[in-house]
Amino acid sequence: MIHKSNFFVFTGGPGVGKTTLIRHLESLGERVVEETARAVIREQVERGGRGVPWIDRALYCDLCAARDIAAFDALAGETDGIFFDRGLTDSWRAEGVPPSPTLIEAVRTRRYCRRVFVFPPWREIYETDAERKQDWAEAEATFARVISGVQEMGYAPLVVPKSDVATRAAFVLAHAQEAALDSRAIAGPSGGRAASEGG
Repeated sequence: MIHKSNFFVFTGGPGVGKTTLIRHLESLGERVVEETARAVIREQVERGGRGVPWIDRALYCDLCAARDIAAFDALAGETDGIFFDRGLTDSWRAEGVPPSPTLIEAVRTRRYCRRVFVFPPWREIYETDAERKQDWAEAEATFARVISGVQEMGYAPLVVPKSDVATRAAFVLAHAQEAALDSRAIAGPSGGRAASEGG
């Protein structure tokens, strides 16, 4: 098992401000990882593939999970904080698809920071586009599913307040720093577990 307490996941329904905050954190010098779901949809549409949620949900989830596994593994040696615009957690029961054996094993063996930042539905900023087709009712239902799924996977959901991007960034950075300090305290003065888990 690889436990990366320096890997911070942003999750939630569509159109809730995750990517806006990721861009802001990147502008502040933080390291970020782009959302895989949009990349999968874009590539599948361009190729005329079936791996999109409105055609083949299971294939779509498998493609997203494969990308998130690859992203996690590629960064496993990093010790600085990294913010993920979604992660393996988002493929868990996504689109009503039961988790595959591959995803179950990946979620068990590749662990992010226990605190997962969950973004609530926000009607004022929600909008659809060519890659985001969910309506508002689906956006609200997704939030409940995400909270439940995060807990089922053994993570602690932390709801990000609805506010301007600077306030949200301060909230996230403060809790990320706190999580890092907690990890070091658990590891003890010798470094121990935190050193092996990536901070």
